[in-house]
Amino acid sequence: MRFYIALLSLIATSILSLPSLAAVPPSSFADMVEPRLGAVVNISTTQVIRQAGRPVMPGLDGLPDDPQFAPFREMFRQFQQQYGAPQGGDAPKATSLGSGFVISADGYIVTNYHVIARADSVSVTFHDDTKLPAKIVGRDQKTDLALLKVQPKKALPYVNFGSSDTLRVGDWVIAVGNPFGLGGSVSAGIVSARGRNINAGPFDDFIQTDAAINRGNSGGPLFNAAGEVVGINSAIFSPTGGSVGIGFAVPSSLAQGVIKQLREKGKAERAWLGVRIQEVDEKIAKSLGLKSAMGALVQDIDPKGPAQGSGIVAGDVITKFDSKIVEEMRSLPRMVADTPIGKRVPVTVWRSGKEHHYTIRLGEVPEETEQAAQAAPKGAAEGAGSGHVLGAKLVPLNRELRAQYGIDERVSGLMVAGLDPRGSLARVGVRPGDIIRQINQISLENVTTFKAEVDKAVAAKRDAVLIRVQRGANSQFVTVLLEGVR
Repeated sequence: MRFYIALLSLIATSILSLPSLAAVPPSSFADMVEPRLGAVVNISTTQVIRQAGRPVMPGLDGLPDDPQFAPFREMFRQFQQQYGAPQGGDAPKATSLGSGFVISADGYIVTNYHVIARADSVSVTFHDDTKLPAKIVGRDQKTDLALLKVQPKKALPYVNFGSSDTLRVGDWVIAVGNPFGLGGSVSAGIVSARGRNINAGPFDDFIQTDAAINRGNSGGPLFNAAGEVVGINSAIFSPTGGSVGIGFAVPSSLAQGVIKQLREKGKAERAWLGVRIQEVDEKIAKSLGLKSAMGALVQDIDPKGPAQGSGIVAGDVITKFDSKIVEEMRSLPRMVADTPIGKRVPVTVWRSGKEHHYTIRLGEVPEETEQAAQAAPKGAAEGAGSGHVLGAKLVPLNRELRAQYGIDERVSGLMVAGLDPRGSLARVGVRPGDIIRQINQISLENVTTFKAEVDKAVAAKRDAVLIRVQRGANSQFVTVLLEGVR
């Protein structure tokens, strides 16, 4: 009997020593939610639909009230139903709904960029049905955040940010918002994952949750169990358009700095390195002699960017930035953005089998301008110095080709003049008219260099080579397998 008592005592002691297993989930979130509902708002926007070139016809008000004009009245009514209001009348409008939350007693409100992106007017409805017009203070598309301001007659209830960095997978979170225009809806769930990349922007670092998030929840707060805002609900994954238990929120650790800048400057200012990058996969890493797939592969250097003239060149792999290891490509933009503009930072790159170190003074991201992509040339005539390599007919760029296809003098490389559809280059998507600018981080000006590097890789028993291909205004690195080139 004493044995059983001792055994039961041991089991009880073991259970009590595991607080994570013994923790009791909250019986209710009401005490946390109730005092914060007043700070969560519904946001409605209106956009005037501008229909250029719409036919102009007179309105009904100009017709006399006489039976003989009745057929004309009916014709005008049908016209208005088909084409909208005539000139002089009210233009058709589109409306949308979203959510937001108050962060100060004097009326600053956080929401998503996509909620107010195309709005001509914005209004905010509070929990007590008070409705106020709102001014857009600032917006940031890259993080999908926006800041609004209303002019309240009295101090508003507001909520505070907490730290999303302390969130763990499995922690309770509560979403509050305006799903489908219903207003003041609360749902609870847990943190399903951290650091999600959903290809929404360059700084993706989303919190994933199974708390119900639907259309209209965008811009609403995601609270932790203590009632602090740890995220801004922004997106869902759903084949149906409704919640299937996969929602995403911008973490407060990212949002707070952006919102502070929007409040002070009306925009988010970020440091700029001036390079275009791509992911390093296992094939690329192996072809460059890297021990693992890590870092950010430099596709291009902006000629007006901070990295221009620093020593970094296209084909380098950035492995460290400001003494921090770049574990993967998508972490580099966040590292740069979080660094003060004007700071001189050490940058380490991998090139030709060894590390190189540079120091770069970061600039400010310039105003974005759209650049028209050049149409890729369809082919090229054979010229002197041409040759066949990896199933492609390659031609060195010369003055005639540059003039014919509008290729900048600063672009060097070999143009693909012909292609065997069964060849190695064709299998990785290379097309006639593409320009091969590098092989294994070595710039190309003649076919002899290209052949020599392929032969060197074969002799070293490498499985692939890394080439940089330019098509129009864009370039990308791809790995080409050397199967059958032994």
